[in-house]
Amino acid sequence: MRHRVALVTAASGLLLAGGMVAVSTASAATSGCTATYTVPSQWQGGFQGGVSFTNLGDPLSTWKLEFDFPAAGQAVSQGWNATWAQSGTHVTASNMSWNAAVATGGSVVVGFIGSFSGSNASPTSFSVNGIACTGAIATTAPATPSTPTTTVPTTTPATPTPSPSGGAAPALHVNGNKLVTATGATYRLLGVNRSSAEFACVQGKGVFDGAQPDQATVDAMKAWNIHTVRVPLNEDCWLGTYGTPSGAEYQSAVKDYVTLLVANGINVILDLHWSHGAYTGTSSACADVNATCQKPMPDAEYAPKFWTSVATMFKGNDAVLFDLFNEPYPDAANNWSDMTAAWTCLRDGGTCTGISYEVAGMQDLVDAVRATGATNVLLIPGLTWTNDLSQWPAYKPVDPKGNIVASWHSYNFNACVTTACWDSQIGSVAAQVPVQAGEIGQNTCAHDYIDQLMAWADAHGVGYTAWTWNPWGCTGGNVLIQDYTGTPTETYGSGFKAHLLTVNP
Repeated sequence: MRHRVALVTAASGLLLAGGMVAVSTASAATSGCTATYTVPSQWQGGFQGGVSFTNLGDPLSTWKLEFDFPAAGQAVSQGWNATWAQSGTHVTASNMSWNAAVATGGSVVVGFIGSFSGSNASPTSFSVNGIACTGAIATTAPATPSTPTTTVPTTTPATPTPSPSGGAAPALHVNGNKLVTATGATYRLLGVNRSSAEFACVQGKGVFDGAQPDQATVDAMKAWNIHTVRVPLNEDCWLGTYGTPSGAEYQSAVKDYVTLLVANGINVILDLHWSHGAYTGTSSACADVNATCQKPMPDAEYAPKFWTSVATMFKGNDAVLFDLFNEPYPDAANNWSDMTAAWTCLRDGGTCTGISYEVAGMQDLVDAVRATGATNVLLIPGLTWTNDLSQWPAYKPVDPKGNIVASWHSYNFNACVTTACWDSQIGSVAAQVPVQAGEIGQNTCAHDYIDQLMAWADAHGVGYTAWTWNPWGCTGGNVLIQDYTGTPTETYGSGFKAHLLTVNP
């Protein structure tokens, strides 16, 4: 929206009543690993690095990856999927709680943003838990036990709170003009936006404008039959180039929230909302080069790095979708003088009329995501703050995975607000590809407009996430709740909740 500023294991155990395990003589242990180092992108003095390792030995309950940079000027600035540390040229990456266990044959991918001076040569040797990753498998004979079989207490591993459907959120992919699950069942993304991660970090308000969302706030969402949460993000805060908190702390908070939502059966849409680049033209929201407001297009300097980093973190989790840019308006930037040029700018980026910085087009961002190996579904916006999809099919980017959804936003103050417009413009796109209304709302605190919109979307297989699940008071419009326990605002929130309880994803 543009107008808002151990599991305990035993080698050969038998589960007994009362939560006890009888441990018999251990068998020989095996260990071994392979590792691959990559540099997906590099720029003057900086780069993104990644390491993937495969466990060739017995299952691991914890792990620590280690390597040495060849040059003294190489350093890890921030990382993800691990706790990173560096002493001199020696780097360690230790497991997080959620990825500690690695099965035999299982793999782990970690990544980081780094800096260098002089050369940026790749490390040549890696180890996991002190075992060199050479591809060889070593066998260690067990010690002869000196005592008879003993019993030790067990602990029951924590399990995620079940979702309304009894499990984690489904992995999704595009099939024709539908989103479908792994079993081929049609699935619509229905839910809300959870705003604040796009602005709080650059306004001194933390990551989520207060406390990190917890299980109680997710339970409140589930009581509304919410199956999807769209999370707007800040480009500079994610990359650590501006804002507090930023970098690893910001990324960790977002990661924890995504993990919580997915475990509760709620799909997540991650959205690049506020981005870098100085813009003072038509409809400018701020003159700041930093990501302190909505810009007309993503920037070529940072946006591909942002999506490379996000995609690297969440690849392999296809319950998470990527909304490549919130609300483009290159058509406003050129004063609507050349719509062909605006659509071309949206797709191809480069030098765009009225925008002073180099632009990253949607094709650039698709390419950045896919270069990581991520297969996540991608949401591609239209023009005029994502309300105009009139030429979307002709200017959609090429995705080698064919996993593209058209992103649409619809508020009562937009141009396309009638069923006739929806039928002619949005319906024609929805007949070709899935359409997701990433933001819907009305600034009157009523729900008559969204009622009409949702009825149309339900009839045409279009998903929607309403703005916004934040207790900001409905005087500003488009606010669904009075508090994070899920008390709906009197009209707008109550109307949306009542409708959501009648539909299935």
